[in-house]
Amino acid sequence: MAAETLFAPASGFGRAAICVLRLTGPSCAEVIARLAGSVPEPRRLSLRRLRDPADGSLLDQALVVHMPGPSTFTGEDMAELHLHGGLAVRAVVLRVLAGLPDCRMAEPGDFARRAVLNGRLGPTEAEGIADLVDAETEAQRRQALRQLDGALARQVAAWREEAIACLAGAEAALDFADEDDVDDAGLDAALFARAGALADAIRAALADGRRGERLREGFHAVLVGAPNAGKSTLLNALSRRDAAIVSSRPGTTRDAIEVRCDLGGLPVILVDTAGLRETADEIEAQGIARTRRHIERADLVLVLVPAGEEADLTDLPPSALRVRTKCDLGGSAQEGWLGVSALTGEGLPALLAAIEARAQADLGAGEALLTRERHRLALTRCRDHLDAVAAGVGAPPELVCEDLRLAARALGEVGGQVGVEDVLDRLFSGFCIGK
Repeated sequence: MAAETLFAPASGFGRAAICVLRLTGPSCAEVIARLAGSVPEPRRLSLRRLRDPADGSLLDQALVVHMPGPSTFTGEDMAELHLHGGLAVRAVVLRVLAGLPDCRMAEPGDFARRAVLNGRLGPTEAEGIADLVDAETEAQRRQALRQLDGALARQVAAWREEAIACLAGAEAALDFADEDDVDDAGLDAALFARAGALADAIRAALADGRRGERLREGFHAVLVGAPNAGKSTLLNALSRRDAAIVSSRPGTTRDAIEVRCDLGGLPVILVDTAGLRETADEIEAQGIARTRRHIERADLVLVLVPAGEEADLTDLPPSALRVRTKCDLGGSAQEGWLGVSALTGEGLPALLAAIEARAQADLGAGEALLTRERHRLALTRCRDHLDAVAAGVGAPPELVCEDLRLAARALGEVGGQVGVEDVLDRLFSGFCIGK
C-alpha cells in the first residue's frame, strides 16, 4: 500500500453547485476524522461540518463518504468530500488537506496509476478511462467504452495464452528431447502451423488502417484552392461560426485554421489553408508551404474551385473531393464535382454528407481494437517473432523457443503482465488530475 494519501478535485473547475474532492491512501479514515469529527458508516453519504484541525474554524457543510479498500477504484481506502462548488470553498479545503501529514495533491493519472498497480485495472482499461474522459463524439465514446470493458485486454490475453501454449510445447521438446517417454514431436509441423495462424490473426488486427488512433485524433479534412476560392467562407459556413477571417484581398489566410466538428458521431477537423499560388511574399510563401504539408498529412483533401473557373488539380491527390464554390454567382458544377454556395447554403448538406461518408469509411464507428501506438508497436514485434517461428521449420529449437518467448512477452506488454512500470509514466501523463 502506498505511504502517501492523495487528494484532488474530481469535478470541473469553475463555479458550480457541487465540488467533489477524492482521496485515496492509508490515511483516508484519519483525514475524514480530523476534518469531520468522526468517520461515517462505510459507503454511505453523511452530512458533516468540516473544520480546520489547526484552529477548529468552519470550512464548509458537506457530504462525506468513506470507502474502505480493497473494493474501491484504486484498491485502497478512498473517500470523497462533496463540497459547495464555490472557488473559495474548494481552495480552503485543498489548502487544509495539503497541510495534513502524509497527504499530497495528486498528479495527473495518480488515481488510475494506483488502480493499475493494485490490480484493479489493466493498462488498456486505464487507457479506456482516459479516452472516455476526452471523448467528444459518439464514436469516440463507443470506442473508449469497448476498451474500458476489456475488449482489447481479452483478445490480447487469448493470443498470449496461445503463444505460451506453443512455447510450452517447444520447451518440452527441447528440455526432454533425450527422454524415451517424451514425444519429440513438440517441434513438428503442427507447432509451426499454430504459430503461423497466431501471426496471421495479429496481422489482421494490425491491418486496420490505424482506425483506432485516427478516431482518437480526429479525421482531418483540408480545404485547398487558389486565393479567393472561398475556403475561409466555406469553413465558416460549415462550422457555423466566424472561425476564419474573410476578405476579398488575396492571401489573407497565412496559416492553417482548424475547426473541430461532430459529423455523424465522428470527430472531423476542418482545416482552412493559405491559397496556393506563386508569390514573392516571404510570409505568404511560408503559409503555402504549410498548406502543402497539410495536404500530405490529410485524411481528405477538398479541392475548392469557384464555379466557372478553370480547375488546376496538379499535385493533388486523385481521391480529393472536388467542390465548386460560389454557385450563387452563376455557373454549375460539372460531373464529379459538388456545387456549393456558402452564402445561400446550397449544396452544404450534400458536402457534409460526403465528408461524413469518407470519415465513416476510414474511421468506422468505434469498433477498432487497437487505439494507441504502443499497442501497435508491441503487436508488430509479436507478429515478427511469430513469423520467424513459422518460417523456421528445421531451425534450432533454442531459437524457436526464444522467438516464442519474445512473442509472448510483447503481448504481455500490451496487457501489463510484463514491463508495466516501463509504460506507466507515458500512459498516465495525459490524464486529468483526479483520475
